Amino acid sequence: MPTVSAHVALTLARHVDHVFGVMGNGNAHVLDALERSRDVQFTAVRHEAGGVVAADAHHRACGRIAAATSTYGAGFTNTLTALAEAVQAKVPLVLVVGDGPTSGPRPWDVDQIALASAVGARTYTVGRTDAAATTVIAIEHALTYRVPTVLAVPYDVARLEVGPVPEVPAPLTPAPRAPVGDFAAGAVADIATALAGAQRPLLLAGRGAWLAGAGEALGELADATGAVTATTSLGRSIFPRAEYDLGVVGGWGAEGAMDLVREADVAVVFGASLNQFTMRFGELFAPGTRILQVDVAPAATHPHVGGYVQGDAALVARAVTERLTGLGHAPGGWRESVPVGDLRAYHPGQDLAPDGRLDPRSVAVRIGELLPQDRVVVSDGGHFIGWANMYWPVASPDRMIMVGTAFQSIGLGWPSVLGAALARPEATVVLTTGDGGGLMALADLESAVRVAGGSGLAVVWNDGAYGAEVNLYGLQGLALEPMLIPQVDFAALAAGVGAEGVVVQTLADLDRLADWAAQPVDDRPFLVLDCRVSRDVVAPYQEEIIRVNN
Repeated sequence: MPTVSAHVALTLARHVDHVFGVMGNGNAHVLDALERSRDVQFTAVRHEAGGVVAADAHHRACGRIAAATSTYGAGFTNTLTALAEAVQAKVPLVLVVGDGPTSGPRPWDVDQIALASAVGARTYTVGRTDAAATTVIAIEHALTYRVPTVLAVPYDVARLEVGPVPEVPAPLTPAPRAPVGDFAAGAVADIATALAGAQRPLLLAGRGAWLAGAGEALGELADATGAVTATTSLGRSIFPRAEYDLGVVGGWGAEGAMDLVREADVAVVFGASLNQFTMRFGELFAPGTRILQVDVAPAATHPHVGGYVQGDAALVARAVTERLTGLGHAPGGWRESVPVGDLRAYHPGQDLAPDGRLDPRSVAVRIGELLPQDRVVVSDGGHFIGWANMYWPVASPDRMIMVGTAFQSIGLGWPSVLGAALARPEATVVLTTGDGGGLMALADLESAVRVAGGSGLAVVWNDGAYGAEVNLYGLQGLALEPMLIPQVDFAALAAGVGAEGVVVQTLADLDRLADWAAQPVDDRPFLVLDCRVSRDVVAPYQEEIIRVNN
């Protein structure tokens, strides 16, 4: 007869494609039921945090919800950093965990509900009679509020026999939010009037615009106004007309492009939170720029915003375009008058830095030239995040995945490969990681190699240090020794788990990437490029942070 665990597993399988995790006492029966159902794919990771990371990256890469699973106690506490990242990044997923028995805690049990709550995740605990319904509620909560939820299965409940799995309603998700009421209509009209009167209009889009499917509507609005466009790092490539797009704004933006942004007289922001990095710590726009924002948040998210509309980015963009048409507005010629393509250019770097190690900019340029076009880039956290974001363009926002950036963490890179590879099996998955974060997540190097195979490769920016700390605190005179890492041979580590490793000390060593990319996917190994780069070349976004801190 089916058990509570079977009710959880079989209900979960109706709504998710993939489950990632580590088996233990607390989730053994759930995993047994998942394996027997054959309706969902379970992929083992080697560290519990990796299960949450993989589910997180899977959603970011394809938009479908995935699940992670771990045992209770130490298994659950291992997930907390990855869980906090998913909360901060607003990524829906379900973490299925074992929990202490209903009779009371054992010596090794902890208050898992309190721990999950501390990082912003709500817990739903299944019982004997409501396991299927509670599972759907946990999924619905994750999708509605765009957060991870924890689904707990008490140890003494997991094996209880409870009969056939009942039919329960599918999760409900909210419809796109349209601006409602006279005030909202007036705010939409105000945006249209501002754009109609602008000489140098700019449209800026973020992840919220991508989630709303607003690309086409924003492209029509840009054409209707003659606006130059730009995006946040999580909205890149959303605008259809690349020839008028300045690329990513903020610390990863090209200097010439950022200078042009400051020339805008009206900027309308769709689905972007305008955090400190996007806003260049308040200096993205000139003081005279009128900034208007469209988002689903209750109110404007930056003090420089002068007008706000709460609503779905696609619906509002179409409403503004209709207003402009009604006004008989003709697009201006600003975007045709400026060399947008030239302004997007980044510094190419030199072959070698003065210390004799590789200049990471020239390495990034060369790798960008050699990478397959059909690619998903997954990024760990650290100083190096600037290089991929600046030099490796991707086709759409869901192809640049930064698990760790929202929570300012490192060490989540290797398991990101799994989620992206299974979400996008047709694409090449490229990990960019540092030596510090790469070592921290090393348990799931094996997982990445096993799952991605020849469709995956990793670039390790190996500078023998925690680079961000050297940049921020070494310059303040703090002792460097705790910030340094002995030289690690990632190529050898990769070979130990079945990958091919290449130590890259000259740009010519990257010719192996060209040969690898030319091979059929089934004939090539997972490739790890151990790039020995200088820590003396500081990414522009870090220079910006240094300036603000000082």
